[in-house]
Amino acid sequence: MAEDTGFKRHFNAESARYLGERIRVAHPGFDVDGYSAQVGARVGPLELKDRVLVMAEGLRARLPEHYPDALDVLCACMSALTDEDKRYADGFYLMAVTRFVEEFGVDHPEASLASMPELTRHHTCEFTVRPFVSAHYEAAMTMMRSCAVHTDHDIRRFASEGIRPRLPWARRLPEFVADPAPVLEVLELLRSDPSKYVRTSVANNLNDISRDHPGLVLDTAERWTRESPTPETAWTVRHALRTLVKQGDQRALALLGATGGEHVEVKGLALTPEVLDLGGPLLLRVDLANTDGRAHTVVVDYVVHHVRANGSRSPKVFKWAKVELRAGERRTLERKHPVRPISTRSYYSGEHLVEIQVNGLVKAAGAFELRV
Repeated sequence: MAEDTGFKRHFNAESARYLGERIRVAHPGFDVDGYSAQVGARVGPLELKDRVLVMAEGLRARLPEHYPDALDVLCACMSALTDEDKRYADGFYLMAVTRFVEEFGVDHPEASLASMPELTRHHTCEFTVRPFVSAHYEAAMTMMRSCAVHTDHDIRRFASEGIRPRLPWARRLPEFVADPAPVLEVLELLRSDPSKYVRTSVANNLNDISRDHPGLVLDTAERWTRESPTPETAWTVRHALRTLVKQGDQRALALLGATGGEHVEVKGLALTPEVLDLGGPLLLRVDLANTDGRAHTVVVDYVVHHVRANGSRSPKVFKWAKVELRAGERRTLERKHPVRPISTRSYYSGEHLVEIQVNGLVKAAGAFELRV
């Protein structure tokens, strides 16, 4: 049996009962006991998305057969939720409701799409809308454009997040991977949104697009910077270009005000300790020198080439500092880099290489030995 930890722990017999009791208020005939028992019997060996599907399938079997009637029950249930209901299990159990629409509502686009903005007030429909974009493109995109100008910031965020071409954990939207122009049309409405929550999604969306269309994203960022010189747009652009900056793209760096990387020398790279046990910090120390007769602003990153199970290495770029150097100025930078177990990375013993980048240009390199 799969260990019941992480996000998937929110999808079990207990959360099915909690959801079922709230549905029963809007639909008195709902079989709460049967729903809870069915979910509890099936989810044990399953991971997150399959657990959510089990809960959605259990809803389909117990709600009215006519899909629009079943959707009305769920919408009524969601509208009646209290603040305590939304706090229970961090609200994750409500994903079963939006998954219901995703799985069973595609043949009823009018009712399903109309429900999404309201459902998003309680739990995001960013996964739910994606099959509708593919199956009912015009209707779905019309709805997303209207969401982009909504007064509710959760719904405006949905307008961006739902059409991210490579949204994590979600089905990819290949039509937007190939041609992101329709996505950019929506993002135009959100580039200077007053909500950081919304702007973060916009920046993440542009960052996704930059992996396939870097030139288009740079053109867009330059135009936004020119047409919308607000602090909010500047924040969006800065975060949208983070992958290109890590890759050392000179246009992206220039947009963020970084200049003169070719004039900066990096000397005295020190990595301490030379032999590091997993769990301890690695201390990085470098000396920067601006050899030019003009001041420059530089972005300093470092790249750790982690040893993999097969002995090869995989690079990972880490942000360090944005430094303003006067003409001829020298500066020492220090940083502690944690090397501890995390869920998204496996560590292996061996020599790990470290490179120092200034405005995307590799200026120094060293190594340390990791013992796992």
